[in-house]
Amino acid sequence: MTVTSFTAADLAGRYALELRGDGQVRVEGVGTLARASAGQLAFLANSRYRSQLADSAASVVVLRAEDADDAQGTTLVAKDPYAAFAKIAALFEHQPARPPGIHASAVIDPSARIAPSAHIGPFVSIGADTVIGDGAIIGPHCVIGDHCVVGAGCELVARVTLVVRVRLGQRVLIHAGAVLGADGFGLAMDAGHWIKVPQLGGVVVGNDCEIGANTTIDRGALDDTVLEDDVRLDNQIQIGHNVHIGAHTAMAGCSAAAGSARIGRYCLIGGAAGVLGHLEICDRVVVTAMSLVTSSIREPGEYSSGTPLTDNRTWRKNAARFKQLDALARRVLAADKE
Repeated sequence: MTVTSFTAADLAGRYALELRGDGQVRVEGVGTLARASAGQLAFLANSRYRSQLADSAASVVVLRAEDADDAQGTTLVAKDPYAAFAKIAALFEHQPARPPGIHASAVIDPSARIAPSAHIGPFVSIGADTVIGDGAIIGPHCVIGDHCVVGAGCELVARVTLVVRVRLGQRVLIHAGAVLGADGFGLAMDAGHWIKVPQLGGVVVGNDCEIGANTTIDRGALDDTVLEDDVRLDNQIQIGHNVHIGAHTAMAGCSAAAGSARIGRYCLIGGAAGVLGHLEICDRVVVTAMSLVTSSIREPGEYSSGTPLTDNRTWRKNAARFKQLDALARRVLAADKE
């Protein structure tokens, strides 16, 4: 097995970092400050871990200029050490070979168009009028329905389902178990019974997006559900029909956006947070974990809801008092008028 190796000077030049110390030190892997060994590169992005610098065995550390004086040995100074570390770590990620071609067990509709450079893995099913672009990788047991487009350089890791009318841009990465293009939750009450509203739209995903394992994105009722470029969705997220998510927005695991919600660009939605349907969130909004967005957000900023964790006895007392807030507010208003 060939060992990937770079000198500190190589890395500094490649990523426009300031080199301090011995540029000939070699890096053959990455690790954390606490666990890295000789020959590995670590990073310091959070000041809470500065105390680990002195005892770290890492050969090279990526850090900010203000932390460099506390380090010993070779360092690479970066404006954003975490982003620099991510780029360097990618050099040591070895992906398995995915040769072009179609596995013998794949089932492909005659009307589908598969680029010669695409890789179609075992037990894949591809439906009518679907297009698979150059260099796309369709992993084992994926199901791609009718009228779908998988753009150049996309990868569907395994067991991904594109139900119908799903269009992926270029370089989209979809992790195992994700389902795109399932029916949206459209129901109408008629004579005491639910009737299903047909979901006639699709799903449109822009370039360079990433969709986590077991995440679901429903197709639109009439218009499409849309993810703009560079949207990043974690695992087990639910995106309802006709949701629109702006470019460069990231949503953490188990969060959800209900039907027809519009989330702006450069937003961060924390884990298990929820956005109610038909609301609008402007650009550059942060919603912290476990929050519920119940009204539109018109101004950029950080927003939270919910109550902090307390011992059960205190929580019960506060919950009982919460029910009395309206009566208390009315008494205060009445007293102010006297």
